[in-house]
Amino acid sequence: MATRNPDDIRTVALVGHGGSGKTALAEAMAFDTGLTTRMGKVEDGNTVSDFGAEEQKRQISINSSLLSLEHMGRHLYIFDCPGYADFIGELRSAMRISDAAIVVLSGVHGVEVQTEKAWEFGEDFQIPMAFFISKMDRENGDFEKVVKEIQEYLSEKAVPLFLPIGKEASFKGVVDLLRQKAYIYKGDGSREFTETDVPADMADYASSAREALVERIVEAEDELMMRYLDGESLSLEELFPALRKAILNRTLFPVMPGSSTANVGVCQVLGAIAEALPAPTEMLPRKALKGDSEVMIAPDPSGKFSAFCFKVMVDPYVGKLSFIRVFAGSSTNENPICNISRGEDERVSSFKLMRGKETIDSKDVVVGDIVAIPKLHNTVVGDTLGVKGSDFVYPPIEFAKPVFSVAVRPRSRADEDKLANALNKMLEEDRTLHFKKNPETNDSILSGMGDLHIDVMLSKVKERYGVELDTETPRVPYRETIKKTSKAQGKYKKQTGGRGQYGDVHIEFAPLPRGEGFKFEDKVVGGSVPKSFIPAVEKGLKEAVQKGVLAGYPCVDFKASLFFGSYHDVDSSEMAFKIAASMAYKKGIAEAVPVILEPIMNIEVVVPEDYLGDVMGDFNSRRGKIMGIDSRGRLQVVKAQVPLAEMFRYAIILRSMTSGRGNFTMEFSRYEEVPQEIAKKIISEADIKEDEE
Repeated sequence: MATRNPDDIRTVALVGHGGSGKTALAEAMAFDTGLTTRMGKVEDGNTVSDFGAEEQKRQISINSSLLSLEHMGRHLYIFDCPGYADFIGELRSAMRISDAAIVVLSGVHGVEVQTEKAWEFGEDFQIPMAFFISKMDRENGDFEKVVKEIQEYLSEKAVPLFLPIGKEASFKGVVDLLRQKAYIYKGDGSREFTETDVPADMADYASSAREALVERIVEAEDELMMRYLDGESLSLEELFPALRKAILNRTLFPVMPGSSTANVGVCQVLGAIAEALPAPTEMLPRKALKGDSEVMIAPDPSGKFSAFCFKVMVDPYVGKLSFIRVFAGSSTNENPICNISRGEDERVSSFKLMRGKETIDSKDVVVGDIVAIPKLHNTVVGDTLGVKGSDFVYPPIEFAKPVFSVAVRPRSRADEDKLANALNKMLEEDRTLHFKKNPETNDSILSGMGDLHIDVMLSKVKERYGVELDTETPRVPYRETIKKTSKAQGKYKKQTGGRGQYGDVHIEFAPLPRGEGFKFEDKVVGGSVPKSFIPAVEKGLKEAVQKGVLAGYPCVDFKASLFFGSYHDVDSSEMAFKIAASMAYKKGIAEAVPVILEPIMNIEVVVPEDYLGDVMGDFNSRRGKIMGIDSRGRLQVVKAQVPLAEMFRYAIILRSMTSGRGNFTMEFSRYEEVPQEIAKKIISEADIKEDEE
């Protein structure tokens, strides 16, 4: 395929709430640009972008898929991004490398939770954005209502570029406000439409809407502003460059109506992308890191080749595909490239332009291109690629921390043998998925963004690698400690004929401040315990503290001081003193008022004000303490401290309680004593488990 001209490339992410119509829009775009000969449907599982088995089964987007399209002499890279919170990592990585985003909203439901999250990411990356109000042919589809919501909740700089003709079942076309033309569609799902004059009954509405649009456009050019204020008429040739500048500078966010499934207004969206959204060469330089200092990398086609890996996908036929965005320069598949982040060379066999799951080989890439490279062995998400000797890297993508965890167990020994390989590949592909072994509970913990995320990952592991995993709620890593000081003797004496065993220690156990762990102190005076055996006493205690006397959890935050003992010239040994130390530990800890500690988490919940009371009441039922409430625009931020034991299913609860509008972060704070009634339950459960074992 011929090299693309960087000035003619457009990179756009379709973002928004789940079910708003992003995949349908991508499908209509593929059809209208001739990529496909018929429009697929999400319900039928035959769309170009949702091609994964899990996506087709669940009828939702799980991965960001990429379509390479041609329209009006432009090369369009269109991302169809997931709209569910569980797959927010895919959304963030696609928006990180896009030059613009189109926020898709349902004409029925308007601004929803993930609409706001997508907008927030656009603000983070400061990329130009537009709005597409879909489903205008549906009952209760209301363009003006949704525009007002956008202006109220997201940005007052959002103004219509097109107006809908008709509404609900009678929706049949759009009015182009700048050109003052109407486009009437046949209504048969084809891309055919007729250009005509603005309908007479819309003349006043279109005129006032055009005036509002032009007022926003001329703000980008002082000269145009002065002429406009002087009452001069501005030509289309003057307004269009100013429109592009206003969009690029984020002083204007165009709003467009349409129906993707009926294929009405989609051609106008494609036209707006081609004509009004920026080329990669127009974007601001991107921040990179050169040692400890920042440098700015301009999107220069003649500069040194540099690219960023933003996504890794495992294709069942091709294998590992590394998706890269070229930020500067150009390269061919014959040129060597280097993984600058790791200082390792990579071999490029081909560059693949993606059209859903289909690919087209390209021998070269230029600034603005987004391609997949097969079998890059050393490259992972967040790595910078370039020419050898380059001395800067692009910052990694900041992904949200997981908020939902399950303990996983292989169903069989065969599954256990294959588990590590399967999970390593899944973790490489999905950076919002975490896996770790908890040494305190011995649980294998799989963490993600929600129950749906985990469920999808487990299905993929089974489908791709034949590994079946059972899940359960993770065990809480409780700990034990003491509240009082005690002294105890541990004496081990064993005579079985021949050489015996003898060890005798006197140890004082005293509490330490929270977080101090276990400390050992040698206070022996006069040699009652020989120096050679003191390390054995310490070792015996360190082994013993792994199991507390109440429920078998590790015992922490205390000091053990060895102050006296006795020995036998022949029978004493390191083993005898280790056993004596553990005997003193069990007796002394039991007499020092042992208690159980539980991990306390810092929680920050962000919700609309309507749900504030519900969230606070729920925290009270979870033994939580409200630490403060802040405002963030129209959102409320609740800061609380809650025991980990109460938080394992909170992601599901919060989503249900707030209709999906709330999100939260969680991090460890400290350990605190468990209330007595809960401690009794923990001890009882530990006794039952010990009996079973």
